[in-house]
Amino acid sequence: MQITKNTVAAIDYTISDTQGKVLDSSKGRAPMAYLHGIGSIVPGIERALEGKSAGETIKIVLPPEDGYGDKNPNMVQPVPRENFQGIDEIKVGMQFHAQTPNGARVVTVVDVDDQNVTVDANHPLAGMTLAVEATVVEVRAASEDELAHGHACLGQCGNPNCQ
Repeated sequence: MQITKNTVAAIDYTISDTQGKVLDSSKGRAPMAYLHGIGSIVPGIERALEGKSAGETIKIVLPPEDGYGDKNPNMVQPVPRENFQGIDEIKVGMQFHAQTPNGARVVTVVDVDDQNVTVDANHPLAGMTLAVEATVVEVRAASEDELAHGHACLGQCGNPNCQ
């Protein structure tokens, strides 16, 4: 079976920067399963996997616009330090969950001073050109539940109706 819209694909993958430093990988973990054709993974990877079957491998280089997007300077903002009550020491590189107008988001601390903590809500890989290698482990038709929920359930999504 080939990867097409409304199939569930499981892939082993490694994402590296242009110098070869591994940034993310499924090595040592179960393959990542996703519902194809609904934009639940990086657009350039989803396009490259279209039509592939179990056992096939892709090796691609993704510019930012096909990966996690360009860095948006509007997503870097100072937050009053008093919003971080109960946290004794705040350091550059720390990450927090923040509620934004677009929903919950992970933000990374990029600067700290006496009044403000500057956070960056861009994806950590935004603005980067990425090298991706992925091997298709399995492809199957999505279940009705998966199509209704909009994701590959695998019994792990917490919804008791997912199988």
